[in-house]
Amino acid sequence: MKIFPHIIIAILCLGFANISFAQKGKATIYKNKNIQAAGLYHDFNKSKDTLVLRSDKKINYLYTANNSNDEDIKVRVDSNSYKLPLNKLKKGRNVLVAIQSPLKIVFVVEVEKEFPKPIVKTLSAVD
Repeated sequence: MKIFPHIIIAILCLGFANISFAQKGKATIYKNKNIQAAGLYHDFNKSKDTLVLRSDKKINYLYTANNSNDEDIKVRVDSNSYKLPLNKLKKGRNVLVAIQSPLKIVFVVEVEKEFPKPIVKTLSAVD
């Protein structure tokens, strides 16, 4: 009987540690609620590290309309779906525009904590 409370405390501690370390970055999406934008699904995936765009119509382009020119996203999609990793967005407010001819659908993704960049391993020649 004395072991039972210790087991429950250990399980709770492991559960809270898993929740706190599971997601390193944090972002919020402010969706476009216009009726014409209802055809474009724009939300995060289950792990909340990728922006998912889906539509019945073709999505032509996706770009950021921020004031700074560095690290802007300009992608030609030409597909009905697209996934944008959130580590490509900079910290702060990112205004994204998805173009579906003739519509321009604007929504905001606010990155509060930066997502880790993938580690790129480069090969070097050894003399």
